[in-house]
Amino acid sequence: MRVAGDRRVAVAAAIVSGILGLGATAWLASGRSYDAGTLPSVAAAPPEVAEQVSLRRGQTLGSLFLAASLSTDERVDLLSAFGERANPRRLVAGTPVTYWRDRRDGVLTAVEVGLSPDSVVYLDRAAEGWTSRMMRTPVVTDTVFFEGSIRLSLWMAVMGSPSLQFMPSGDRAKLLDGLDRIFQWEVDFHRQVQPGDSYRVVLERAVRPDGSMRGNGRIVAAEFVNRETPFRAFWFDASGDGEGAYYDPEGRSVQRQFLLKPLEYRRISSRVRSARFHPVLRTWRAHNGVDYAADVGVPVMATAGGVVTHRGWSGGYGNLVEIRHSNGFVTRYAHLSGFGAGVAAGARVRQGQTIGYVGMTGLATGPHLHYELRRNGRVEDPLDIRTPPGDPIPDAMWPLWEEQLAEGRALLASPAFVPRVSPGAAVVAEGAEGGAEPQDEQ
Repeated sequence: MRVAGDRRVAVAAAIVSGILGLGATAWLASGRSYDAGTLPSVAAAPPEVAEQVSLRRGQTLGSLFLAASLSTDERVDLLSAFGERANPRRLVAGTPVTYWRDRRDGVLTAVEVGLSPDSVVYLDRAAEGWTSRMMRTPVVTDTVFFEGSIRLSLWMAVMGSPSLQFMPSGDRAKLLDGLDRIFQWEVDFHRQVQPGDSYRVVLERAVRPDGSMRGNGRIVAAEFVNRETPFRAFWFDASGDGEGAYYDPEGRSVQRQFLLKPLEYRRISSRVRSARFHPVLRTWRAHNGVDYAADVGVPVMATAGGVVTHRGWSGGYGNLVEIRHSNGFVTRYAHLSGFGAGVAAGARVRQGQTIGYVGMTGLATGPHLHYELRRNGRVEDPLDIRTPPGDPIPDAMWPLWEEQLAEGRALLASPAFVPRVSPGAAVVAEGAEGGAEPQDEQ
């Protein structure tokens, strides 16, 4: 045993000697220990320094370069290189621009122009002049577990949760909208939620380096308990093409033919009424739709798939999109400030597609969306009608569904729901609520 031990020491000595020097062999072979100590840290200054500015309202990229004291030739070369990747005339106020300069002489070595949270045009000085390339912001995929109980409102519970403060407020709003979309046919989050209700959600997301989320993420399993009645939903994508849907534990679709509302989580300012005093015409008349108070520019979604029958101006409706659906249904979206890409008379749209943007065109006193639902020409209340449900899990997919259902149940029972105090961690749990609910103005 002594021979084997000595051999191990000799081998270790041979390895370390290549790193620390030949003297280490003698210390190890003799069985001695040696404290090499620690080297003092050396701070090396980066070769370049960065300066970030942003476009002001009405400012062009060229004038921004001029303010940076760049020569005329350099400005022309930079704009030419940038134009190979993007249109400088389409940059908006607030666009971030970063200058990289050599620390020694201050010479400009690179410029970054942020087009969006996910894309940056990188301009680099080369021997033959300035070159450009498009860079996409890298992301990592993680899973967020969050749960909580409601004291005042679902909005305040999610937006004000201390354990979700590591997520930007816009991302928390996306979580709230995701919950609303899943359970909208079972629970009216504006009228039916009461203190003591609770929720539990598992979210998969793609995260940028700054902690923000790319896209809306995907809720893979969720539970909402309303007045002691639990509602559960699990994502299932039978074809694997990303076009899945949500089902309850019995394999029934929790979605219906129509979304209950064409906007994200918003305040209702007026409902369907047989008689309402019109604020512009100053007379009593029927109000055949639901009004949603929202800011100008908020995207408007088609509540169901169908064919566009009107896209354009329509009297008091202002800019209007009308869509014909199956089973005799027609929806209208009025007072729009603009229209979604590809939305034209005769075009087919899918459920959830952006078909326009909130505005105040036509007879409107403030920015809002007027939404109507008709069936065979008869006005229906979108908030009360029970439209046909989606298809259940096909029999052929049942074995795969049961396997994924078991995974979803396990996620909802995960120990990760035990609250942690680790801001910025990839896996967290939501706890107490706080904050204040913002108020939309009509």
